[in-house]
Amino acid sequence: MLPPSLNKLVQELNKLPGIGPKSAERLAFYLLRCEEDKARSLGEAILSLKKGLCVCHLCQNISSRTPCAICSNSQRDSGIVCVVEEPLDVLVIEKTQEYNGLYHILHGALSPLENIGPDSLKIKELLGRIEEAPPREIVLATNPNTNGEATALYLLRLLQKFKNIKTTHLAYGLSLGGELGYTDQVTLGRAFRGRTEYH
Repeated sequence: MLPPSLNKLVQELNKLPGIGPKSAERLAFYLLRCEEDKARSLGEAILSLKKGLCVCHLCQNISSRTPCAICSNSQRDSGIVCVVEEPLDVLVIEKTQEYNGLYHILHGALSPLENIGPDSLKIKELLGRIEEAPPREIVLATNPNTNGEATALYLLRLLQKFKNIKTTHLAYGLSLGGELGYTDQVTLGRAFRGRTEYH
């Protein structure tokens, strides 16, 4: 029933995470009604999204330069590396202002059902980084769900060969089955303060 161009936009918006068919239709009609400058600005922002971006060779975060602003900041504690699943997790943790170390982004979690194994993640890069400059502590801050826990346990086994590195995880104030990206700052801040060592 919709014109082809509007129907195509609804279909593309519906592919975005968290956007169902009704939300996609509302967004498409909003864009149709809004001023042309606003729609053009959004379109240009989407088209230019990947231009000028790279992956930091140290932490694997998305950045405009490598090393990224966090890795090249001499005020950060380079003796602690927080391992997270996604770049969004870094933003959420930074907002808590409870953590001043470095990061390592895995770009996902182990998921046998989705054919995501260790080789699909940035685990080799993490191990290489640790061997080159061993930190005193690694915080495993994967999501508190099945895939996140499986990833943390897998990493824990790999990290056992580094005898002088303390391996910790966030305190369980985080809801099981949730994701760090949707956790409020207070809860995440408390989880960082209450992190415990793996045994």
